[in-house]
Amino acid sequence: MEEFVSIPSIVLIVYMIIEVIKICTKNEVVSKLFPAISCVLGMGLGILAFYLCPAVIPANNVLSAILIGGSSGLSATGTNQIIKQLTQKSNELKQNDETTIQDESKSDTE
Repeated sequence: MEEFVSIPSIVLIVYMIIEVIKICTKNEVVSKLFPAISCVLGMGLGILAFYLCPAVIPANNVLSAILIGGSSGLSATGTNQIIKQLTQKSNELKQNDETTIQDESKSDTE
């Protein structure tokens, strides 16, 4: 069971690195490269995990470690998009509720 700890760990590490990059650079070109950056970071972390603590990553060779790391890195991008979409929907719902309440109060006063 402990061999599956590396995959969420890679996702979390890549997610945090991407968030730091977002804070440090507000460049539109860089933001379009986040999936590729996430994939490359995940691949690097997969290779590191394979060589530094091979019992942790479920890979028999380096290629498997690269694929696991890359997919984990892309999962970090997906996680980011899920959070972004959920917060965006939540904000839209709040704005719609506020507009509805304002419209109702205007119609009550008329």
